[in-house]
Parts: sequence; structure tokens; C-alpha cells
Amino acid sequence: MREEFVLINVRPNGEAAKDVVVRDGRFAEIVPHGSRAFGGMRVVDGEGLLLLPGLVDAHTHLDKTLIGMPWYRNDVGLELIDLIENERRMKRELGIDPQRQSAAQIERSVANGTTHIRTHVDIDTEYGLAGLEGVLASRERYRDIVDIEIVAFPQSGMLIRPGTLELMDRAVREGADVVGGLDPSGVDRDPKGHLDTVFALAERYRKPVDIHLHEPDSLGVFAIELIVERTKALGMANRVTVSHGFCLGMLADKPLARLGGMMAEAGVHLMTKGGAASPRPPVLDLAEMGVNIASGCDGVRDTWQPFGNADMLDRAAIVSQRNDFINDVHIELALRLCTYGGAAMMAIEGYGLSAGCDASFLLVDAETPADAVASRPVRRAVYRKGVAVARDGALVAA
Repeated sequence: MREEFVLINVRPNGEAAKDVVVRDGRFAEIVPHGSRAFGGMRVVDGEGLLLLPGLVDAHTHLDKTLIGMPWYRNDVGLELIDLIENERRMKRELGIDPQRQSAAQIERSVANGTTHIRTHVDIDTEYGLAGLEGVLASRERYRDIVDIEIVAFPQSGMLIRPGTLELMDRAVREGADVVGGLDPSGVDRDPKGHLDTVFALAERYRKPVDIHLHEPDSLGVFAIELIVERTKALGMANRVTVSHGFCLGMLADKPLARLGGMMAEAGVHLMTKGGAASPRPPVLDLAEMGVNIASGCDGVRDTWQPFGNADMLDRAAIVSQRNDFINDVHIELALRLCTYGGAAMMAIEGYGLSAGCDASFLLVDAETPADAVASRPVRRAVYRKGVAVARDGALVAA
């Protein structure tokens, strides 16, 4: 049984100071600060700090980060296929170990306040299930400090590389939680065949779907239409995600409203990283249409690009800047992508700051949630299910 304690003088989401009773890993009571005594209970002084729910990294690639490795000089071109082929080659030349590298990013993520991660793991005919096996080992090692969901991801294509489908099937049977897909037209050159294959695999094993979609303009719109059709036909509302969806940032108001409305009605989530190099889906417009939106770090210091720090407060700032969010309400929306939006996408039970929710949270020295995004202070404490896992930007125990 987990220890019972009371966390006093904290401000959930910037509200007035509260005292929070944590029992059996959950928030048992939340009352105004100083409104009652807690005789006999261990007291932890929250010092008036801002209390936020655990951050959710809803899209990253733990198996191929270069954190802790020597600097990689990137001379590759900018075309998607160039990046994919270069990465496949560099995995061997650089000696990227999925278990070692995923561990490095996990530790940094948790120290930064992340309590839940969805990671895409490459499945291809050259490396087989090595990435999955490495990340599964890290997931087991760190299971007491973070929840990790794994997407079987055919990064090099699926139909164009015979044998990949069989590996994807094995990956789902051997531990992957989600069936991934990638650019049905641009990579596999067969949108119907690719999506039929992905959704058939998901239906067979009753798994969610998460599809990387970089395709632009009408090509991307066509893919989303096909994804929506299959989501509705298979009754998979709230179990399908379009990751990136750059085409949504290329549409005029009327076609955007049509496509956003379709996604909201079908229960198709959107993941946007807010990166600077690609068109940005308009977060505010899509949220107002009813689309659930999440965010993630995507690749963190890898062979694609050298940036990223596994910090979801930083990601909220990036989303804010890309969407010209300057007022508090909109900045808090960007933070919501990195908390409640990701939790909804991943169907995380017991998430939030209400009585009965899991006591997975972070404490930061900031006046408001918007201040936390703008300032990105060191995380004073990170808790997972009532247990402190990091303090002052470092793990309590690795």
C-alpha cells in the first residue's frame, strides 16, 4: 500500500491555494488551504507552488535519440525519403542501441515532468524487432516512474518493403500497443492498400491506430478523408490519431472547417508538434471545431535534426509561438495539448487534478500555467501515483 500524506499550500492550475490528501496513489481530498487539520498524517509543504497534472508526451521516438552520444554532423538532404534512408544507415554506423538510448530520453523526460509517453518504434526488414525489444526492456525498467505506450511504426514503408507486414504483426503480438502507419500515398504509393492493411491489423488485435501524415495539400486531405471513413466504418471513434497532419495548415477556411468537422465527428485525434520547418495545423480553429489535439516532442536530437530536450513545457511554448498565441487563455490551450489532450488521445484513465484521479503531477515555481510555459522553470518535484520520482530537475532514483 502506498503512503498517505497531505500536500499543503499548492495551487492546482493556478487556482487559490489548496491542501491535497494523497492516499493509495490517488488524490483523495482537495480542500482550501488551512481549512482543516490533518492530525497524524505526514505533511509535505508545497510552498505555494503551481500544481500541474503530469505532462504527456504523445508522440516521440525513444528508440533513436542520440542523447548522450557524440555530436552527429548532419549533411543529409531535406526530402523525407532521404531522411528515412539516412537514418536506417546511420543506426548501424553510429551504433544506436535502442535500449540504451530510450533509457537516456526516458530519464530526461521524467525529470522534466512527463508521466506518460507514446513512442513510435521503427519496425522494418533491416532491423526487425530490435527497436521494439530495446524499448520494451526500458519500459519494464522504468515502469515505476513513467507509463509508456508503444506504436509499431513502419518508418521505411510497409507495402513497398515485403516482409514488413509480417514484422508489424509480430510486433503487435509481442508488446506494441498501437498500430502505426506512414504517408499512404507518398511512401507506400497505395493509399487504399496501406490504410486497409493498417486498419485490418488494428481490428484483428483490437488496437488503436496512429498514422504519421506529412503529405501536403489535397494529397493529405485525401488521406484524412480515407482515415475518417475507416474510423467510422469500424466504430473506432477516439482510437485513431493523425500525427502531424501538415495539410491542415495549408487549407483555406472553408475546406479546413469541412475536414476539421469530419475529424471531430468521427473522433479522430490530431497530434501536432508545432515545429518550425513545416506548415502548422491551426490549433485554435481545430480545437473550436471539436477536434481533440495532443502534442509531443517528436524526434529528440536524432539523425533528422539536432534539437529537442524532452521537455513538454518547452513543447507547449513552441506550439504557442507557431500559432501566435500571446494571451494567457491561448497559451493555456497549448499547455492543454501537452496534458489533457494527450491523455484523451492515449485514453489514460484517472488523469487530472480532481479527487479520485491518479496523483501524477508536477510542482513548479510559476504564478500561472501560462507563466510556466513562458518561463519553463526547473521542475521542483514530479510525482507518479503519489510517489516522488524527480526533484529539482533530476530523478530521485535512476
